[in-house]
Amino acid sequence: MTIYIMVHRVADHSCIISAILLNLQICIRILCSLCMYVAGIISKTMSLGVQVCEMVKETVKYLAGVAGLSGYGSSTTAEQVVAQEFRSCSRLTAIITGATSGIGAETARVLAMTGVRIVIPARDLKKGYQVKERILKENPEAEIILLEIDLGSFSSIQRFCSQFLSLNLPLNILINNAGKFANKMELSEEKVEMTFATNYLGHFLLTELLLEKMAETAAETGMQGRIVNVSSVIHSWAKGHHFKFNQMLQPSNYNSTRAYAQSKLANILHAKELARQMKLRKVNVTVNAVHPGIVKTGIIRDHKGFITDTLFFVASRFLKSIPQGASTTCYVATSPQVEGVSGRYYADCNEMQCSLPANDDAQALDLWRQTHAFIRQRLRR
Repeated sequence: MTIYIMVHRVADHSCIISAILLNLQICIRILCSLCMYVAGIISKTMSLGVQVCEMVKETVKYLAGVAGLSGYGSSTTAEQVVAQEFRSCSRLTAIITGATSGIGAETARVLAMTGVRIVIPARDLKKGYQVKERILKENPEAEIILLEIDLGSFSSIQRFCSQFLSLNLPLNILINNAGKFANKMELSEEKVEMTFATNYLGHFLLTELLLEKMAETAAETGMQGRIVNVSSVIHSWAKGHHFKFNQMLQPSNYNSTRAYAQSKLANILHAKELARQMKLRKVNVTVNAVHPGIVKTGIIRDHKGFITDTLFFVASRFLKSIPQGASTTCYVATSPQVEGVSGRYYADCNEMQCSLPANDDAQALDLWRQTHAFIRQRLRR
């Protein structure tokens, strides 16, 4: 779960109070998410005594980074995963959105270490170039391709895909990692709420335009293609009565946390429905969703403040480092343990249960159909 915290420079007492209340609310959200994590584990137990024992046990395991069935846990780093899991005899190509900072940049760096050709779609080309230079400084043999994209613009996504396809490269891995948390109501180029447009619609279109290339690569090489949608445990905060496609496009009452949660729920539903379609078509491409963990990523640097820093200091034992936050993405993208596994949800490099709405196959299909129709209509204009 990537937490986004806004602390404004304020000039009057009322604004200061508002900032304090906002940060207290975020703190409560952090604690609630931790409680939900533990509650999900103990829900199947019967007696109160067993529940308490299990809660203590699993909390200790999380804090200590005790490994799960995969052999990895919350303290595992991306480098540790690829060092143990990834063995490739040929050069693969991976597209990683949001790779100009944070978890995405670490994912790109670690995969580049293994010889994977990295394509970085960047809205800010300067930041993309800086990431490229850092990777090349560490690994001069790495191949990094930088192309411009704005996931909030359908036309920009189309241009990016045309440019990439013109390179005649294979495409083995697509990691839909980029994320946006719009604190205030903003609209994309298509007049869609910006968080939903970037986190979900943009990645949906990107995946659709690259899917045939992935299927073609898998058929030609015999190597399974992998699509990874980076979601969040916050998807479980999305309420069913709010999850209506047209309202998510242009909400009448905007709530930033709700918009983010809905977009992350949509990421999981997208993975599940696309996985079903790939299986029906017998396409050798898997689609899974991941929760990277509670990570203090680069976006928080834009919203520093005494209260924000204090909260994260107090919660530091529960936070993952960026290398740890990138581990689950790298695991699902490369591990032989995930070979042939599709339509699942992972956290701490282990398969986990997601919320009931995220397991609704009918809703996943309905969302896919509405999204496909909406995008097709907009592209015809």
